[in-house]
Amino acid sequence: MNKKLFTSESVSSGHPDKVCDQISDAVLDAFLEQDPMARVACETFATTGLVIIGGEITADAWINFQEVGRQVLRDIGYTDEKYGISADGCSVMFTIDKQSVDIAMGVNEGEGEHEEAGAGDQGLMFGYACNETPELMPLPIMLSHQIIKRVETARHDKELKYLRPDAKSQVTVEYDENDKPLRVDTVVVSTQHDPDIAHWMIVRDVTNLIKEVVPENYIDKETKFHINPTGNFVIGGPHGDTGLTGRKIIVDTYGGMARHGGGAFSGKDPTKVDRSAAYMARHVAKTIVASGVADKCEVQLAYAIGVADPVSVRVDTMGTSDVDESLIEETVKNNFKLTPSGIIEYLDLRKPIYRKTSYGGHFGRNDVSWENIRDDKKKKFVNLPKSEKKEEVSKGMVDMTDTQVQGLFVVDQLYYVYERETEGDTGYKKYLGRFSPEETKGASKYLFTVKFMGGHEFKRVKD
Repeated sequence: MNKKLFTSESVSSGHPDKVCDQISDAVLDAFLEQDPMARVACETFATTGLVIIGGEITADAWINFQEVGRQVLRDIGYTDEKYGISADGCSVMFTIDKQSVDIAMGVNEGEGEHEEAGAGDQGLMFGYACNETPELMPLPIMLSHQIIKRVETARHDKELKYLRPDAKSQVTVEYDENDKPLRVDTVVVSTQHDPDIAHWMIVRDVTNLIKEVVPENYIDKETKFHINPTGNFVIGGPHGDTGLTGRKIIVDTYGGMARHGGGAFSGKDPTKVDRSAAYMARHVAKTIVASGVADKCEVQLAYAIGVADPVSVRVDTMGTSDVDESLIEETVKNNFKLTPSGIIEYLDLRKPIYRKTSYGGHFGRNDVSWENIRDDKKKKFVNLPKSEKKEEVSKGMVDMTDTQVQGLFVVDQLYYVYERETEGDTGYKKYLGRFSPEETKGASKYLFTVKFMGGHEFKRVKD
């Protein structure tokens, strides 16, 4: 059997891009604490010894940007100058302007062309859910997140004192022909460490951490482990690679298993549909899968700047549902408020909840509103009528439901298939006929031979 492999990655809080995501979301949270209606679009850049915070912010509040940035570095563990960046030793600069009045006019309720508050930009967002894990997330990304979480715990708790903040994981899962996960094929972990630590020790310790996280039934003697495969990872974080907000959008979502609209999350207040509508799309997709009407579901929402209602809503169950997708779409539209204001209210998004989402993934968590399934919403899908699914005819089978039956049929007997012409009130008409070898007189054109398999199905036989 050919292997069907899928790979996803995760990164630690000390990864340079994740450092920037956390600072941007910490800035957002700090403004929302003072002004829940704050408009924030914050970006962060980090490199050796330097953090730069920039963006467009309109709020009835002000914060100490430098202290916010330093506290994030402190919490992550960048507290030593030898790491190339430290909370108390680096420079923190900021440059802030207010939100464009043109954008604000489309987002503010009662302004612009539409009465209700509109989307802050055009764009498309995807949400996804599947029944591979209890979190209704794809298995590769969940295992990758869990491995990184375990490595970070070992660092913060001093279980492995030589670990430094930067780390990455990657998990490859093998699937069967029905897209069900079978086993873990490969695990890759690269973790920053102190110098003068033997490579074999890192391999041993990290492998043990992995095996604590990955269920035993997914690991076999063929599973491969690549731990710090370059042999050395001392220089890391913003010192080893410049960091930017919004550069880990696949880590943040579904590990590549679902499509992505392209918009990052961190540093954006909930009027930005890049963030809020992606959260809502996940909530809707998860509700559909949790209801049991589909094994997989991808939801797309699309918006126009200044317009409240989405310009399109699409549901794709990828052939895993017995319910007509158009009926599922209508149920979504009728039971979920999909305007920016409706999403913000439904998911309670004006609270300072965002920094915790900025690493470890925005989905598959147990501490955010968009992951909480509401029974009343779930029941709307549970009660949808199932449609009759026409059985897919397997390869080599011929479905002859609509052809005219001629001759005596016996299971397992061979029949010739002919094309004939017959004269009627409307003139000559061609039709297919299935005949036993004894009933073929008058046939006009021989086509092929079939074997009766029951019902309306026949299997073609090589002549």
